Amino acid sequence: MEITGLLLLVVVAQSFAMPLSSPEETDKWLLAEKYLRKFYHLRAGLQGTPTHKSSDAMQAKIREMQSFFNLQVTGSLDANTLELMSMARCGVPDVGEYNHFPRHLKWQNTNVTFRIVNYTPDLKKADVDRAIRNAFNIWADVTPLTFKKLHEGKADIMIAFGTKEHGDFNPFDGPDGLLAHAYPPGRDIGGDTHFDEDEHWSKDSDSYNLFLVATHEFGHALGLSHSSDPGALMYPVYSYSEGYPLSKDDITGIQALYGPNPNHRKVKPKPDAPNKCDPMLSFDAVTELRGETIIFKDRFYWRLHPQFAEPEQTLIKSTWPSLPNKVDAAYEYPEKDMVFIFSGIRMWALNGYSLVEGYPKYIHKLGLPKTVRTVDAAVHIPDTGKTLLFSEEHFWSYDEKTNTMDSGFPRSIEMDFPGMADEVDAALYKYGYLHFFHEHTQFEYSYSARKVIQIVRTNSFLNC
Repeated sequence: MEITGLLLLVVVAQSFAMPLSSPEETDKWLLAEKYLRKFYHLRAGLQGTPTHKSSDAMQAKIREMQSFFNLQVTGSLDANTLELMSMARCGVPDVGEYNHFPRHLKWQNTNVTFRIVNYTPDLKKADVDRAIRNAFNIWADVTPLTFKKLHEGKADIMIAFGTKEHGDFNPFDGPDGLLAHAYPPGRDIGGDTHFDEDEHWSKDSDSYNLFLVATHEFGHALGLSHSSDPGALMYPVYSYSEGYPLSKDDITGIQALYGPNPNHRKVKPKPDAPNKCDPMLSFDAVTELRGETIIFKDRFYWRLHPQFAEPEQTLIKSTWPSLPNKVDAAYEYPEKDMVFIFSGIRMWALNGYSLVEGYPKYIHKLGLPKTVRTVDAAVHIPDTGKTLLFSEEHFWSYDEKTNTMDSGFPRSIEMDFPGMADEVDAALYKYGYLHFFHEHTQFEYSYSARKVIQIVRTNSFLNC
């Protein structure tokens, strides 16, 4: 009995001495705690720890964050959740939908003043002035608001660049991470907008575009909170895009506070993020990418992973800034671990999530005639080594091994794929079956039997 008791004490002592988590695990949970405290009001003392990850409060906040970003709601720190937590973003908490700050804070006067207190050395003074003025003009175009610049004294919106702790007890965190923050309308610090000087600010797609970040932050300074729509400017994660920055969601939010522009200025908002369960949903392109399925639609793509129940929706530019906003066709060639993306008369090549040097190239380099101005769909058949390229009512067969177009093409889609529509929007090959997508219809086609097996709605591919 004495020996047994001694052994028990040794085992217990050893168990207390053993590390309960790796440094990587500890870092992961510290990152999550910091993120959830800042953006989801996780209370100190209630969080999970590296050795006790099942805290109810911690899990609840993880689920809240996953729900906001339309991730699979698990309450656990999966790869997608951690990846999103590490993205560059706005420093304002995510308080729900587009909506507004609590109590619908807004400016009572339609003439709002602003002052630029200091300037970033990353840009010429004139470029900063232009970015700030253009950012205010975006909101003025859709509301009755006007914005007047002051050169001294206290303005409604005081604009400044600073690093780390910069005077408001709301410190920045160095390069990347938090880019900027703004306070809702009100006295004193209300409306003030701060940019992290540790970032590199630009007037193009390099690093962080000051105009886009400023337009987002001024949305907060006018009373808007964050949007859970990935297509909205008020989405918390930074992404670069060209053209008019506001979506319908942004415009609806700001006009709920201030009303529309009385001069009826016409703007063309960016389209909302597509709804995966819209019965009329169509796809632009579909491809495999290292075991995942990527579905392109408008400025977005869905990512389907075999281990995740729900698809993840992301802006194309967030992942591939060099790709166009609209993808016409895509296919994977697994033997070279490459995915080819088509838009108009150009094509890009990806190795995993990295762009291959030497691209884009013209689609006619494949052997397509110059009369073809766009590829509607593309799909690789591993069993034959051929890639099928569809344009309008015809298709071509491309031999990947010889890098040449097969003779005897183009051929008619309707003749060679009986039972199919005569045009194809997107195509995918899985387990011996071709999935053809045309408008809101999906045709499952047996490649060996040469016939359509079943016809279902396009969105059934997204578990709808």
